[in-house]
Amino acid sequence: MTELDAHRAATGTGDRSRPRAVLPALCITQITSWGSVYYAFPVLNPAITADTGWPTGATTAAFSAALLISAFAGIRIGRIIDHRGPRAVMTAGSVLGVASLLIIAAAPDLLVFSAGWLLAGLAMAATFYQPAFAALTRWWAPDHVRALTLVTLAGGLASTVFAPLTAMLADHLTWRATCTVLALVLATVTVPAHALALKAPWPKAPPAPAHAGGSATAVARSRPFWMLAIALALSAFTVYAVVVASVPLLLERGYSTSRAAWALGLGGAGQTLGRTLYATLARHTGVTARTTTLIALGGVTTAALAFTPGPYALLVALSVAAGTVRGNLTLLQATAITDRWGTTHYGRLSGLLAAPVTTASALAPFAGAALAAPLGGYPLLFGLLAAVAGFAALIALGTATGPGPVRVRSRGLCPHRAGRRQHRHTPSAGPAGTATGSRPTRGE
Repeated sequence: MTELDAHRAATGTGDRSRPRAVLPALCITQITSWGSVYYAFPVLNPAITADTGWPTGATTAAFSAALLISAFAGIRIGRIIDHRGPRAVMTAGSVLGVASLLIIAAAPDLLVFSAGWLLAGLAMAATFYQPAFAALTRWWAPDHVRALTLVTLAGGLASTVFAPLTAMLADHLTWRATCTVLALVLATVTVPAHALALKAPWPKAPPAPAHAGGSATAVARSRPFWMLAIALALSAFTVYAVVVASVPLLLERGYSTSRAAWALGLGGAGQTLGRTLYATLARHTGVTARTTTLIALGGVTTAALAFTPGPYALLVALSVAAGTVRGNLTLLQATAITDRWGTTHYGRLSGLLAAPVTTASALAPFAGAALAAPLGGYPLLFGLLAAVAGFAALIALGTATGPGPVRVRSRGLCPHRAGRRQHRHTPSAGPAGTATGSRPTRGE
């Protein structure tokens, strides 16, 4: 076997071509799906409650229930994608998304409104990041980090595009008509895109790495997997609580709503910046060190916001820094499975990993608001959240898998190591222990 053949066998890519339409299609559908189903809600909710008289807590609870449904439905959906590919799942999810928005738009009472959001939860599980990540990881491995980065950069534009668009529609239409228009946009863009662009043959799953522990069930029951799930869930709880509580924190310190909103918005720009830096970070860090460091940095930026009353420019800088960490954490979660256990069972394991993370994300805003008053204000809340992130970083130290690094002889196969006769690769980075672009540390 030649060195090139050995590399192909190790990565599981062989000569199979990557379907060219998939990446641009998923970039477009992520913007549209997140924008229509997720980001439109906070813009429309004031109009919904004002028109119907339904309590804000009840409408928000319906939305949170959708997020919880998406968390647990994603486990089964990931398993289906592993075996059959993403086309049917994501196309059906788009149809469900359209149906859910139409039900919400026509809801005569809170019960039907809530039922529409439960259906939307299934649509989220079938169309948001997790199924898109599963598709790209199988089709693009071992270069999937680049593809994942592009899709998350596109997804980050969803609020930029659809929040103003939804507000503009709501200025001229009722909230019900606005939901109907968004449903038509979703149907026009995502249904044909998923149906046509994802029809390429679904590659056979590559063999699992020797250290991966065998079946998906065995991996899911392993100590490193559950420690990873706990660490990422606690980190997500911190991150999403901080995002929602950032504006109240600045208001409590005497800044105007406008200045607080600008700080939050610039933090979103930092998130985009963070995603562009992840590939470089992955090339220069081991997977456990990267996981621990990013989660810890989330705690550090949260603590800095807790104990820095001003000036405003410094608070904006800290908000951007916190956003940069958040952007990296998104891709950290997207690559957490392949970095440790390969791509063989990515869909199922990613769904299992996402369930507690999404649950924590859904509960964080309510928990943060509920804890702020008993703690005596938002600065102390941020201090508590920083401590939670620090605890998560300690747990992340236990997520290492596999034996020591594997040496792979290669000629020109790793661009960032070109010219060297041997490379050290993280055994968990590729389907059979080859690298996905990160430098290992011992014990990973």
